[in-house]
Amino acid sequence: MQGSLFDWTPPCRMIVFPMNRRVGRIRDVAIKMLDKPTDRAAEFYRGQVTDALLRQLDKIGLPEPDRGERLGEFWEAVQAEMIRLTYCGHGTGGGAA
Repeated sequence: MQGSLFDWTPPCRMIVFPMNRRVGRIRDVAIKMLDKPTDRAAEFYRGQVTDALLRQLDKIGLPEPDRGERLGEFWEAVQAEMIRLTYCGHGTGGGAA
């Protein structure tokens, strides 16, 4: 005799909120990156942010192969925000005269 339909449980699939849609976090990181006085300081900060994001993804149980892709999405969004902020006057010494 086969089990009933009610004994079946569908496979679970985790859906993570897209890293490139975390607008507040992306903007905050982009501003801090632009405010770093040296490339070395910016790289150190980038490492800190990456470590924190990896811990978050590990905590929610995201498989390791998916983590790199999510991090890439996040850092691409940060880069785009840094470019946007730079062209909007942030970090250029002030506004237009």
